[in-house]
Amino acid sequence: MSEVTTELNAGVLTISISRPDKKNALTNAMYGALADALERTEADADIRVALLQAEGEIFSAGNDLGEFAAQSVGEGPAVRHVERFLRNLATASKPVMAAVQGKAVGVGTTMLLHCDYVVLAEDAQLIAPFIDLALVPEASSSLLMPLRIGHTRAFEMFALCEPVSASDAHAWGIANKVVSRAQLHVEAQRIAGLIAQKPAGALALAKGLMRNTEQVLQHMERESRIFSSQLRSEEAREAFRAFAEKRKPDFSRIGKG
Repeated sequence: MSEVTTELNAGVLTISISRPDKKNALTNAMYGALADALERTEADADIRVALLQAEGEIFSAGNDLGEFAAQSVGEGPAVRHVERFLRNLATASKPVMAAVQGKAVGVGTTMLLHCDYVVLAEDAQLIAPFIDLALVPEASSSLLMPLRIGHTRAFEMFALCEPVSASDAHAWGIANKVVSRAQLHVEAQRIAGLIAQKPAGALALAKGLMRNTEQVLQHMERESRIFSSQLRSEEAREAFRAFAEKRKPDFSRIGKG
């Protein structure tokens, strides 16, 4: 079975992440499939809304850490599809929604900042562990998160890397509503269906007016350069060694000569 599947019904393209045995951790190939789905959304007039969701107990564990570790020693893929996925997400002219259950880690959280409507299950937890991995935020989240929830809350999310509950995420403005786990996909489909019935041209124009896409892309490119450099740093290598060895990383001696 494919690890990313799509289904079109009544103008709603449901894009499902389906790698539950690996906590829906995203591989380069999966990013490619997600990017393809968003490109299909833009190109197909029959698609009015894209809805991102996931199968299993959690939304996503974020990037596959095995691939991160390989990239930290110069063994990454020739084409990083994550960049294409994030760019397609940032430039999408049609409404993009997300339905999130369980943990949403790393990009599982930051992608939500590009979505136009987010539904969380009551058990959802948003986690941005970049600094614990000796990395920096991505997906233009270092710009968008402070704009959305304020600098102090954004700094707390990024620096402490502690989970944000569904109720707090809703109160802070990251999500539109919180529903029971049983109702998550039903409610997301209901909202998507309502949006799909709106005049597509006016909706796209309104969305475009609400976003400074050029600024977001410029910031995303800056983040990407810093992220790639930090991924090859001694700090990151220690973080990934510690993860593989199931121990706490020790950053105390790095940079001391």
